[in-house]
Amino acid sequence: AIVFGLVRLLGYPLRVMLLSGILLSQIGEFSFILAGLGLTLGILPSEGLSLVLAGALISIALNPLVFASIAPVSKWLLERSATARRFNSRVDPYAELPMSTERKYLEGQVVLVGFGRVGRRIADALEERGIPYVVAEQNREIVESLRKKDIPAVSGDASDPVVLVQAHIAQAAMLVVATPDSINVRQMVDTARTLNPEIEIVLRTHNEDESVLLRKENLGTVFYGEEELARGMTNHVMQRFAPKAAA
Repeated sequence: AIVFGLVRLLGYPLRVMLLSGILLSQIGEFSFILAGLGLTLGILPSEGLSLVLAGALISIALNPLVFASIAPVSKWLLERSATARRFNSRVDPYAELPMSTERKYLEGQVVLVGFGRVGRRIADALEERGIPYVVAEQNREIVESLRKKDIPAVSGDASDPVVLVQAHIAQAAMLVVATPDSINVRQMVDTARTLNPEIEIVLRTHNEDESVLLRKENLGTVFYGEEELARGMTNHVMQRFAPKAAA
């Protein structure tokens, strides 16, 4: 409850609140330290240590299942609970673009999801070519930093339709998902195509099986990291050993 409240105060949506609370609920190493100290001081009986160990094993085993259920549970709560929708309301000033945002960033722009190592390089290339773009990023500090550089950015999880709406996805030319988010990428694509059927979509994945699946589903142009790296290295080798043109 404490974590839930703190995350809410920071302006994050319901899904992030649930995620933070669940991830921190798992029994960690510090619990074993406290249990060992209690056993040494005679405060905790040996049976108590066994219970702590059993609880840790159960929480670790359940964690992947609970983690996978966050998105559907969040969606279910938002559909059925006014309180959940109130918790999910956007109170973060960085959750929408400023009124002073230039028109070129609101029509025909690239919506770039994620500003990590890959997203930053894509943004640099767009900047060099004068192509307008808007960043959608979960890390509020990154969004704040981008705003200080006069780069249009919105804070939030792009799988939440509100975030893409605030990035003006309905008028965008392209959606580029630079985060390897195989869980929520379909929701992003669904939102983008619902609001903008003609939009071009570019996706990133770390997993070969996932890249095959995304291509079969025709969700967009898919780039798989190792595949692109191998292609680049192969091209370099082929150029090195290419037959020299006759003089």
